[in-house]
Parts: sequence; structure tokens; C-alpha cells
Amino acid sequence: MKNFAQSKYSSALETVRDLKARYGTTWDAINPESAAKMLTQNRFKTGLDIAKYTADIMRKDMAEYDADSSKYTQSLGCWHGFVAQQKMIAVKKHHKTTSKKYLYLSGWMVAALRSEFGPLPDQSMHEKTAVPALIKEIYDFLRQADAIALNDLFHRLEKGEDVQDQIDGFETHIVPIIADIDAGFGNEEATYLLTKKMIEAGACAIQIENQVSDAKQCGHQDGKVTVPHEDFIAKLNAVRYAFLELGVDDGIIVARTDSEGAGLTQKLPVSQEPGDLASKYLGFVEAEAIAIADAKEDDVLLKRDGKLVRPVRLANGLYKFKDGSNIDRVVLDCITSLQNGADLLWIETPTPSVTQIAHMVNRIKEVVPNAKLVYNNSPSFNWTLNFRNQVFEEMMAEGENMTAYDRNNLMDAHYDGSELCHRADQKIKTFQVDSAREAGIFHHLITLPTYHTTALHMNDLTEGYFGNEGMLAYVKGVQRQEIRKNVSCVKHQRMAGSDLGDDHKTFFAGDKALKSGGKNNTSNQFEIKKNAPKLELVLDK
Repeated sequence: MKNFAQSKYSSALETVRDLKARYGTTWDAINPESAAKMLTQNRFKTGLDIAKYTADIMRKDMAEYDADSSKYTQSLGCWHGFVAQQKMIAVKKHHKTTSKKYLYLSGWMVAALRSEFGPLPDQSMHEKTAVPALIKEIYDFLRQADAIALNDLFHRLEKGEDVQDQIDGFETHIVPIIADIDAGFGNEEATYLLTKKMIEAGACAIQIENQVSDAKQCGHQDGKVTVPHEDFIAKLNAVRYAFLELGVDDGIIVARTDSEGAGLTQKLPVSQEPGDLASKYLGFVEAEAIAIADAKEDDVLLKRDGKLVRPVRLANGLYKFKDGSNIDRVVLDCITSLQNGADLLWIETPTPSVTQIAHMVNRIKEVVPNAKLVYNNSPSFNWTLNFRNQVFEEMMAEGENMTAYDRNNLMDAHYDGSELCHRADQKIKTFQVDSAREAGIFHHLITLPTYHTTALHMNDLTEGYFGNEGMLAYVKGVQRQEIRKNVSCVKHQRMAGSDLGDDHKTFFAGDKALKSGGKNNTSNQFEIKKNAPKLELVLDK
């Protein structure tokens, strides 16, 4: 059976030839082979094509994970289309396939890096249009990666290289994106409208959280305020209706709960009968017994277990949850979301502990056996310190003599080669495997890695460039590494599309085309010399 790329090229070739025959001499300048190449290089015509294609991938991956927990998926957060493009090019180069490798769009990074207001905290203050705009940008860059790679293969084929199988079996750079819609940017209608824009841009998975939209906080900060289940279910419905309206029947909803770290609620839902969702939610609200005679004017009172109680209300009008109720609230949130249309869960946790995550997930699985998590391997955690503390406790329990370690200073580089730190690093290394197996984590992501790598690399480059190394800092630390590691953008003109554009100009203008890729193009300096002789250096002794 012919695969997609081969059948696409063949059918495109046949279609253009038929069109030429229909329109006669007015189409004489149109080359069917050139048109077929362009059609093959642009497999996905719209964002909806991408959303439908990637939703199928995620559904298949979810089923495979249910059968075998070692088949979890991963992603890295990207704040620009170029970053996403280079990530997927590197994935294909190093791992030979994009299978189980996704993209993540972080609302935190949109706020911090993509808002017209400038850098903002993660509090849903950025323009909602920035979210679908970034999704579209990412997929534009990934489609360009497809076009450049296939164009290179067509050139090699024309030169006589045996690359037909690579063309026929070409694996696209397009992969699923899990896109953060925060708390929905308003009421359920606002959530529905924004979801549609995100799907139309290419998103197959929408992640939404149960915080109050206009009081949203980063999941790893204080001051989080959650909404009653009925309000959140309405937003889950809004997302599903958007998927269905646009024909993405297998779209994925990721329901995030911030209840582990949230101690406040804005609303007291109306209970219709004992034991309903509203009643359970109200049961978590901290309240104090009160006699009706002691009630103040305009107090809010509840009847609980036959007694009159007054919910604890802060000066800002928010209500306080009972201390220690957070885990029970997380479990109820997750079960309720899965029972009302969510496909995957996201639990924000204070630390990356497999045991703590598994404790919550196992309770959820008692009700919904195939419950699965998307988990944030967050840079907000101090991974080194967290795991060194975990191992310190383990070694203490094993009876090890721990006097060589200062428990209050385990980050010290002095300990880097120690047994404790070796064991901690090993636990970090296997965290994703372990938690996929023991804690139901289907998808592991890092929300902000490219935010931090950009800052780190600029720190290192500027230290040397503006210091004693000058230009050597760039050459040694960047360009020489790009050349030797065959990083695609070392030829930045090609990566920006100049070679592809030259071919298009030739298709359009023939020999009259003014092209940039001639002998005077300095990118030629980066051609890799194959089979270069290896030299042995003989040093004087």
C-alpha cells in the first residue's frame, strides 16, 4: 500500500495534469511536478486539519498507555514558533521519530513573553487573542519544517541519491499541542469562543483549570480561589461544544484542579438536596457554630448537621476552606471532571513526589479506573533540593549515618559527588518512568524550559562576549557547537526559507528568477565535508 507522501504526490501530479489539459495553453507555464511537490510539502491546509489529525494521535496514545504504562508521552513548553520548530527538528534527528513527543503551550509563558502589555504575571491579564495566535505561529513553523525537509529530499532525489523511501515514508513535524486556556478568560461563553479560535489554530487538547477566571493565579503561587463544580462543568461543556461544532469529534479536554494549594472560594453554591455536588462543596467550607441571636446583620448562615453555622468569610468577601481538606477536594474535583466530559486530569502539586501523586490518583481510580494525568514537571520546583531531601529521609530510615550532611544546605555543590546526591539524581532521572507506572501519569511536560534555557544561554554568552573572550565566546560556545552537532539553524538563511524560496521563484519565473543561493552566498561555508581525512597530531615531547 502506498503511504501518504507517495499517494499525495501521485494524486497531486494527476490532478494538476488534468487541470492543465482542461485549461489548455493558458497553463503552459505550470509544471505539474513542481505543483505536486508544493502540495506534498504542505500536507495540512488548515488548523482544523491539524487538530483532527493530532486528536487521533492523542487518542491512540491514550489507549496504548492504558494497556502499557511505559508508553507515556512527553512535551516541552515553547513560547515561539521557531523554538517549537527547532525542538521537533531535534526530536527527529536524535530520536528518529516524533512518536509520543508533543508540544505544550503555557499560559505562563504567553503572559510573560507574548503580551502587548509587556511581561506580565500568570494571572490571565494577557490578551486572549495571544493564545490562538501562538498556536497558529507554532504550526506555521512546523509546516515550514516539513516543506524545507521535503524540498531537500526532492533535491537529493534529482541528483541521483536513493532517497525515495525517505520521501514516501516522511514523518511530519506536526504533533499534538496541549494548549493552556487558563480558567477560560471569562464566563462559559467566553471560554467557548476562545476555545473555537484555539481549535481553528490547530489545538487538539485544551487544558482548563478550576480557578476563578478574574482572580486566576499561577498554580505554584498563593492566593488561588476555586469555583464550585457546577461552574467548572459548564466550562467543560463549553469546550466540548466547541470541539463538536468544528468537527473535531475526538478533541481532548484536560481538567486541571488547583485545589491542593487553594484555600479560598468566591461562591457558595446552592444545594438542591443533601449529598449533591453543591452540598459536598459546601461541606469543605470552614464554618463556626452560632446561635441565631448572635448573628450579625447581613450575616451568611448555613444549616449543617441540624445546627446553624456561619461560614468563615474574609474581609474581601471570599470564603475559607477547612484546613486539611485540600486532598479530599482534589479527589472530588478529579472524579467530577471525569464524570462530566474531561478526558485527562492535571493536579497541581507542591512538590514532585511520586508517592504523594499516587496517593491522590489511586483514590480517583477507585471510582474511575482509567483516570490519567497530565503532569507539570515544573521549574517552580527545586528538583535538586526536593529529591535530595527525599533521599535524606530514605537514608535516615535505612539507618545510614547522616552526620556528613548538613540537612539545611543540601544544595551545596560540595555534596554533588556524594552517595546521597547520586541516589537523588537517579530518582530524578527515573521520575517520569516511575510516576507513569505508579501514579497514572500519561503525559509529562515541562511548562517553562525554553524560558529558562534562553536566559541561561544568554547569561553564558554575554559573560564571555562582553568580557575577555570577545568573539571567541560566540564562536566556541555557539557556532562551533552548531556545526559539529549539525544543528539545523547553523544555516540560518536556509532555515528561514531562502532555499525553499529560490525553488519557488524558479517554479514561478523559470530562468529569470533572481535567487539568493549562488556561489557568493556565505552559507556555503557551512557545507559539511564528508569523508574528510582524520589527522593525527604529533606533539613534541
